[in-house]
Amino acid sequence: MTSTDRIEKEIVLQAPKARVWRALTNAQEFGTWFRVKFDDAFAVGKSFKGTITIPGYEHVAMEVTIERMDAEELFSYRWHPYAMDPKVDYTREPATLVEFRLAETAEGTVLRIVESGFDRLPPGRRDEAFRMNDRGWSAQLKNIERHVAS
Repeated sequence: MTSTDRIEKEIVLQAPKARVWRALTNAQEFGTWFRVKFDDAFAVGKSFKGTITIPGYEHVAMEVTIERMDAEELFSYRWHPYAMDPKVDYTREPATLVEFRLAETAEGTVLRIVESGFDRLPPGRRDEAFRMNDRGWSAQLKNIERHVAS
């Protein structure tokens, strides 16, 4: 079954839940593996703007609004997916919801990422944002895996 509205990814990380939680919710650590620089600590209900640190993409800003931080269980934020064109005002579009859910397992920690809300995006952007974020989340799972193993 495929969905055009949500991306779902899952990985088992060889790290304790507390370690994975810190990598997700500490803005500096999040920035290290996600490759974005934030200047402030994450807090529920606040918006944060960061700069992408991937070479060639330093001109791209990333803005997130933290929705929930349920200790070592759920971290979520809203953002405008694949907002790459600095000339476009993406704030006029609906945001998608990104959820990081953690569960303990004998092998370490299960990290499940779900991004939903793509069907609400403007038709001209929807398919590309979905495709690029689907690929992006696959890469970010590898990034966080390396990060928490170090």
